[in-house]
Amino acid sequence: MATLEIRDLHVSVEADGGAREILRGVDLTVRSGETHAIMGPNGSGKSTLAYSIAGHPKYTITSGTVTLDGADVLAMTVDERARAGLFLAMQYPVEVPGVSVSNFLRTSVTAIRGEAPKLRTWVKEMKTAMEGLAMDPSFSERNVNEGFSGGEKKRHEILQMELLQPKFAILDETDSGLDVDALKVVSEGVNRVASSGTVGTLLITHYTRILRYIKPDFVHVFVDGRVVAQGGPELADELEANGYDVYVKAAAGS
Repeated sequence: MATLEIRDLHVSVEADGGAREILRGVDLTVRSGETHAIMGPNGSGKSTLAYSIAGHPKYTITSGTVTLDGADVLAMTVDERARAGLFLAMQYPVEVPGVSVSNFLRTSVTAIRGEAPKLRTWVKEMKTAMEGLAMDPSFSERNVNEGFSGGEKKRHEILQMELLQPKFAILDETDSGLDVDALKVVSEGVNRVASSGTVGTLLITHYTRILRYIKPDFVHVFVDGRVVAQGGPELADELEANGYDVYVKAAAGS
């Protein structure tokens, strides 16, 4: 069983007038087979947590630790973090002109596995994963995210997740911009990966609608760069009914 531990994490970004602290002491532990939902209003630090774990250079870790099975994640380069088993599905995936989806995925899988998959095996593996996400086979020959709709970009992110088989998947607002049908398909893909029991999932979202399809084991409420409440799936139901207002007011008064 793998464990991702975040302890007293403080993160800042450069803004007009100097550094601005976004995360103000986050503690979180995610284990293999667990699904954690990170919820909170806009600007609460949810995406900052995701990109800080992944190693985005925009974010400066001022104190705290992130470890994967005891190894110091913050000391790793971005590619070392990926090889160690971290995966980030971005809210706004970038375009990579001139690189086909097929070549991109095979290169990524080769980097993670340490050797290139046999071509015949690879074609079957990719085709099966694409069928599970209701993706047209011709999709594999398109350039990465170039001209993709929002739903196509998110399906491609989950396709990567299925093929790379990470230890921990961080999904940053995967439900953003998805219609009902695409949301169901993407959620089914996440659930297929999670059903192996070997992947820990950190699902970042504003809304509870994706949690109708992906059932979290734990829910954490972020406000002002901190975890202000934690619980099980019932906490998501409370947020659906009452919103974040009570937590925002409590944080402002503390």
